[in-house]
Amino acid sequence: MSKAPNPVDKYVGSRVRMRRIMLGMSQEKLGEALGLTFQQIQKYEKGTNRVGASRIQQIAEILQVPVSFLFEGGPSGTPGPDGFSEGASPSYVSDFLATSEGLALTKAFTRITDSKLRRSIVDLVEQIAAREGPDKR
Repeated sequence: MSKAPNPVDKYVGSRVRMRRIMLGMSQEKLGEALGLTFQQIQKYEKGTNRVGASRIQQIAEILQVPVSFLFEGGPSGTPGPDGFSEGASPSYVSDFLATSEGLALTKAFTRITDSKLRRSIVDLVEQIAAREGPDKR
């Protein structure tokens, strides 16, 4: 029987994935920079394998972010009822931003300056989601 990934390991992995995608970097490229295979990067990103402190430092340098970026908004030692520290985004937000579609949609949406147009887009997406069925979070 396999043990479930630790929520912190899973969260840090999702932040690594999100930043890697933001930079347009492949798992293979990140793996090469770290001297690892892309499969090992996949395991880090899923939280299946824990990332040691020195490796976290290396990853942050390669991804051009402070180490704290990899932990921001994640589960803390004293989580709230949703498993996250107060003020943190729910896991579905980081899961969405860790996908290439989520990141592309977010980048494009933030470039729209017309607030009425932005509101119309949100309304449209909510209508589409309502037709798809109940909230699956």
